[in-house]
Amino acid sequence: MRLDRSLIFGLLLSFALLQPAAAARDDLQAIKGCMKVASDDERLKCFDGEIRKLVKPTFEGRLDVVTAPFTIDGPTTLRFHSDGVIFVLYVKTIDDRVVQNLHIGGGGESSYVIENPGTYFLQVNGAEGWRIWLDPPPKTVAAHD
Repeated sequence: MRLDRSLIFGLLLSFALLQPAAAARDDLQAIKGCMKVASDDERLKCFDGEIRKLVKPTFEGRLDVVTAPFTIDGPTTLRFHSDGVIFVLYVKTIDDRVVQNLHIGGGGESSYVIENPGTYFLQVNGAEGWRIWLDPPPKTVAAHD
């Protein structure tokens, strides 16, 4: 049996469109699950964890990247997630001074607080995809060439 190209395209398109809907249902179920947690502190922690999964990263990429500079006014939490076995992150000042060297071995997520106001950029060396969030988000992220 030979399938028409338009039929194959239609099936693939339908599958692609259903994926986000399925993911949204899973996210909603996880958030609803938080409502069942009895302890106020644990329920809030659950909600915070689920909402974090929905926030668009400030930076994301694959392999090695130098981010655009960003400016912060005060302490800012840098949360980072790696999909690969190697992830090294350098937090650098605008004059290329290393503030902190961070890493994750084997994938996963971690965080670091940038304490001082200023303009920074990130140098990422990764084996796979990664995502980085800044909280609170920076006021400015310069365009990157």
